[in-house]
Amino acid sequence: MGVKRRKLGNPLALAVLATLWQKPMHPYEIAQTLRRQGKDTSTKINYGSLYTVVQNLEKHGFVEVTDVERQGNRPERTVYGLTDAGREELTEWMSDLMAVPVKEFPIFETALSLMGVLHPDEVVRLLEERLATLEVQVASGRGALQKLYETLPRLFLVETEYQLHMLQAQATWVRDVLDEIGKGTLPGVDGWRRFHETGEIPPEFRELEAHDTEE
Repeated sequence: MGVKRRKLGNPLALAVLATLWQKPMHPYEIAQTLRRQGKDTSTKINYGSLYTVVQNLEKHGFVEVTDVERQGNRPERTVYGLTDAGREELTEWMSDLMAVPVKEFPIFETALSLMGVLHPDEVVRLLEERLATLEVQVASGRGALQKLYETLPRLFLVETEYQLHMLQAQATWVRDVLDEIGKGTLPGVDGWRRFHETGEIPPEFRELEAHDTEE
């Protein structure tokens, strides 16, 4: 089962739909609610494009104008609410995201796939630097989460738990790779080091290139 291609795929559009699911709001109130509920820690939100996102949702029939607020000399504020189509889109979109794993492309994964351009000793230094940062983030994240447990039900902290677990998993993996490089037990590390020190392409690397060409 794959994820359905949606008319709007911007995560901010999903966040707006979920916010309007709570009640009708004007765009400024949507932005305030997203900040207050901490959604900007789990979703990359560009508040400058929020009005455009709301307009696109309206164009596709997912939201509609429910009211126009007037307060004294202040500019009018257009209040938007979910349509039936918007509720259906929100439910289907959320169902897809919760159930179907999707290949994502974290930039660290890109860097790992290309790390052969650096000398192994430099990679060790850089990964040690990353690990130190990760360990600080894990420690501070664990402390912050414990504080949040005191005031909020765990239901509202599951994304924070997930972020912390991902940091812990990354730290564990980096620590293990550093150990393997240091001990010389990472398969291919000797050839990698020899290439940077002599310019000689190891035989196993040539075999890999030949295999890729055949495919």
